[in-house]
Amino acid sequence: MPSDIEIAQRATLQPIAELAQERLGLPEDALVAYGRYKAKITLPCLRTLDARPDGRLVLVTGISPTPAGEGKTTTTVGLADALNRIGERAVVCLREPSLGPVFGSKGGAAGGGHAQVVPMEDINLHFTGDFQAVALAHNLLAALIDNHIHHGNALGFDVRRITWKRVVDMNDRALRDITVALGGPANGFPRQDGFDIVVASEIMAILCLATSLPDLKARVGRIVVGRTRDLQPITASQLQAQGAMTALLRDALQPNLVQTLERTPALIHGGPFANIAHGCNSVIATRAGLKLADWVVTEAGFGADLGAEKFLDIKCRKTGLWPSAAVVVATIRALKYQGGADLKQLTADDPSHLAAGIANLERHVDNLVREFGLPCVVALNHFTHDTEGEITLLRERMAALGVPLVVAHHWADGGRGAEELARAVVEQAARSDGVPRFLYPDDATLWSKAETVARRIYRARGIGAPAKVRAELDRLQAQGYGHLPVCIAKTPYSFSTDPALRGAADDHVVGIREVRLAAGAEFVVLVCGDILTMPGLPAQPAATAIDVDDDGRILGLF
Repeated sequence: MPSDIEIAQRATLQPIAELAQERLGLPEDALVAYGRYKAKITLPCLRTLDARPDGRLVLVTGISPTPAGEGKTTTTVGLADALNRIGERAVVCLREPSLGPVFGSKGGAAGGGHAQVVPMEDINLHFTGDFQAVALAHNLLAALIDNHIHHGNALGFDVRRITWKRVVDMNDRALRDITVALGGPANGFPRQDGFDIVVASEIMAILCLATSLPDLKARVGRIVVGRTRDLQPITASQLQAQGAMTALLRDALQPNLVQTLERTPALIHGGPFANIAHGCNSVIATRAGLKLADWVVTEAGFGADLGAEKFLDIKCRKTGLWPSAAVVVATIRALKYQGGADLKQLTADDPSHLAAGIANLERHVDNLVREFGLPCVVALNHFTHDTEGEITLLRERMAALGVPLVVAHHWADGGRGAEELARAVVEQAARSDGVPRFLYPDDATLWSKAETVARRIYRARGIGAPAKVRAELDRLQAQGYGHLPVCIAKTPYSFSTDPALRGAADDHVVGIREVRLAAGAEFVVLVCGDILTMPGLPAQPAATAIDVDDDGRILGLF
């Protein structure tokens, strides 16, 4: 079997203007072309779509991620291709990959095998420059803060309480904690600072939640960048930063259009972290897809406890969107790992570890069906070493929950291998009443919201926090931020805050160690456990395998 990049490079792509016209009914002047095979859809064009009816939204999520891999993006792409094959009009909506993970441990994020979005190298590398625009807007605000302090600090920044770091789109642990403005008075006032990765920036979250250019500018202006000595918030609008920042973000707000290997239209736009933010593609891209097709297939980052919960409680709460069905992706080998199997033994026939690991899948499915009322399908991403006995066991366990299991072969066979999954999704979506069911009301306290997520989704016995965290939550409540949803940042590898607890951990306590206000994105981040917003590179970075041949062809992306 050729590698993912070899499959992608052998593909014959349709010129993007032709695809937009034939598949979406968009004229050429609705696009801003970036070469022949990628383009942005203009904001004026999107406004003309408002009168069209909405299609149906399908959310692809998964079990708690494992080193064995689950194939959520691959399944998302394969399902969209399959829906088109069975006569439905579908588009796929995905996040853009971050360069940090691409060159780190994850590699590319454009799907895999015969279920990919293309041009794969472009999507995984600079693409259309959206991440660079986010970084520039973010770092402009950082520069304006230090410049304001240098020129008299009229707003009264307490330099110990500046919360706005700088960002770069690369994994670089050496930048997590730094000191800036060394070298004398001309360089400003020295202070402790640091870098986050671009996808952890609140600007990225704002870009993906904004519904229009005016909404984007208003959200940017509400960003809280620091506090005074008496703990009053200071915003970007007080620095008069929102206009210039929006100018940098104007073009980035336009969603990107590419295609799958089977020429399904793909809107790939934005990429917020799934732990420190909500982990979904942009609202603008999702809404555009719903106007342009009968089905939109999208995904949420990490497992359903993080990604799907935030998709529903943050993105859908703020936009009026609601999926007609959810697909939970699993693999036999990942379930064995969840059941305690050694990573090197996952291809062996091992019913005992599989039986134990299915509890993780059952928990995610139960949460989606019982807590959110979503019709659900389990997609088993097939591997050649899966046995009939293992598949039968998994099918029986899902049948006990009233949820269909479909074995999908999209990695090997593209959309043809996911046609059964597509039919199951259409059937389940017909059962949807379309009524949103959020975990908590807007007027609940921030503490109550966190406790609700912990108890009902993570099955914890409660939450805990030191006095300073409780005091900060009380302060935010008093300052008028209590109506915002909570965004819990914890390990994706467990229902608990301990990544070593596999399966379906319960009766644990979710400890909150830090609170971060994202006033522009309109959520409150609760940091639990050892969550990093600037990853480091692994011992053997993916970057060491990436190369360019003499003809300029990219090699080694996966």
